[in-house]
Amino acid sequence: MPRRVEMEAEVNTEPITPKGRRTRLRILDAARTVLARTGYVTLRMADVAAEAGLSMGALYRYFENKEDVFDNLIGDIHQDLYFASTGSGYSLADDPYNALLSANRGYLAHYYENRDVLRVLVEVMTVDTRFRDIWWAMRQRHINRFLKAYRAANTGNKLSDDEAARLCEALSAMVEMSAYAWFAQEEMNDTPISIDQAAETVSRIWYAAFFITSDEARMARTSSNRKTAS
Repeated sequence: MPRRVEMEAEVNTEPITPKGRRTRLRILDAARTVLARTGYVTLRMADVAAEAGLSMGALYRYFENKEDVFDNLIGDIHQDLYFASTGSGYSLADDPYNALLSANRGYLAHYYENRDVLRVLVEVMTVDTRFRDIWWAMRQRHINRFLKAYRAANTGNKLSDDEAARLCEALSAMVEMSAYAWFAQEEMNDTPISIDQAAETVSRIWYAAFFITSDEARMARTSSNRKTAS
């Protein structure tokens, strides 16, 4: 036990040297491999150290425990998800559909690349509220960014702040759960869906919800009702 305390005192989760950064990434890559093999609940630091080819002492210089390892792993992925979904190259005000398509494609492509860890996150949130809180904070970060851009965009279908927030929350959940079903559980799908197909599908729904004017939406509903009646 005293040895463990000594090692924890040396924890450094943000190495500043190139070698330190390489070792940190090596540990996180090893943790991904072990997670895929054992899951989170039975994950052991000894298994991560063995997979990374490091001693336990070296491992504890970077991470305190398995919660710390997974915290850093999911934190890095969420940060990359946030930047991958910026919708760069398009303005929500000038070209809303392509801005949404670019943002959703970036998010879904990065989700696909990290589907193994994001699948585990859904499982971990049920046993550790820390990771539920991390997920919630990242979710709100995405939502707040979109709402800020939407308010700044000069569109013909301005929703109230409350309406826009509710829509954004629902649609964000749709994209995340769709990504989980399509990619994190891809073996369950009878017909695989590509990232481009997935991005187009969710972007059309986002666009219809936020950028089709009230008159256009009313006309579409009227036309649909007439077809149903006939």
